[in-house]
Amino acid sequence: MSSLPVSGMPDDPRAAPSYNAISARRRDGADAIRVLIVAPSLDGGAADAGAVELTRILHGAGHRATVVSRAGRLAADVTASGGDFVPLDVSSNNPIVLLRNAVILRRIARERQCNVIHALGRAGAWSAFAAARFAGLPFVTSWYKGFREQNVLKRLYNSVMARGDRVVAVSEQLAQLVNDRYGTPWDKIAVVPCSIDLARFNPSRVSDERVEAMRRAWGVRRDTKVILIVGRILRRKGHHIVVNAAKRLKELGLKDFLCVFVGEDRGRTHYTGELWDLALSTSTMDVVRMAAPVSDMPAAYTAAAVVVSAAIQPEGVQRAILEAQAMARPVVVSELAAGPDVVLTAPSVPEGRVAGLRFHAGEDAALAAALLRLFSIPEPTRNAMGARGRDWVLGHFDNATVAEQTLRLYAEVTGRAPRAARQN
Repeated sequence: MSSLPVSGMPDDPRAAPSYNAISARRRDGADAIRVLIVAPSLDGGAADAGAVELTRILHGAGHRATVVSRAGRLAADVTASGGDFVPLDVSSNNPIVLLRNAVILRRIARERQCNVIHALGRAGAWSAFAAARFAGLPFVTSWYKGFREQNVLKRLYNSVMARGDRVVAVSEQLAQLVNDRYGTPWDKIAVVPCSIDLARFNPSRVSDERVEAMRRAWGVRRDTKVILIVGRILRRKGHHIVVNAAKRLKELGLKDFLCVFVGEDRGRTHYTGELWDLALSTSTMDVVRMAAPVSDMPAAYTAAAVVVSAAIQPEGVQRAILEAQAMARPVVVSELAAGPDVVLTAPSVPEGRVAGLRFHAGEDAALAAALLRLFSIPEPTRNAMGARGRDWVLGHFDNATVAEQTLRLYAEVTGRAPRAARQN
């Protein structure tokens, strides 16, 4: 179990930098909402990106966000978005550390005159839950994925995410999961999707030179069918399903294709090594590539023929799938990777509205069949699927729509009148 350094003790002033509440009131206005956001880390996961998004939305409407988290590469994005960042390791599940963190969070909330505490991860949520109850503040949680419940203790540990005064789910699929598992009343559940930068993820803004540079980096020809898998290298993401599907594709005679994994494992798992062993044992080393992290993701999506998520646990909303659709790429997803409110697939919608294909989670044969079906479709039809996906994302996951829903939620839990986000 991890432990806090001496500087993280509750009585140490360095644990929470001083904050001039009077100046904040003058700057933000008497009706400003101040939210204490507790995130597991700021390394780039869904919850980490969610902390940045919440900060941007709050700042855009003249509110204040303080993000408490273990430091990571997105910490600079929090401050750039107008928020305050307080480094604190809230990822430990050590009961002593959880209680100590609760005391620290309560003090931060009091000093910064926060109106609500919003938790984005389980360990931090236990401390945030206690801090909110000690301080008499509304407690909000956000679900970005489904959690495994292998036993009674794990179920209890996960249950804190259903204890919010409001429980936010990023998809209808996750909202249903919360209701089914914990009996959380529907009037306490809010479905608020994440948004993406539609100006950045715009196919008309990606030059041929950028796409060719990406292909050169991957060592693929123009006619190679790139099957792109984006996301951290974790077992629940189902990368092993993709490797086994690649084996089946080779056996079925598909040529000139390459599965490219773009993601990080952060050195915390042996899963990457297992994937290499699997690729070696299935003779797929020639069609599987572990790529370095990519900075130009719009070009990466454009260079791909299809974007795949083979998740074997409920994922809620994966930003990569939204970004891929925004780039007009067809997608193939497992039934746990994205619900029908994220990717339009048959039979939920007529064939004329389909933006991708769906397969049964954990079944590599089904994934291989879906990919073969997609590649057998004439290119104009595939392009039309991608265009429908972009239209769907434009209409449902834009910044303005998500900001409006988020601000309305905070206004409801704090009893304040909602402010509109400022338009850029």
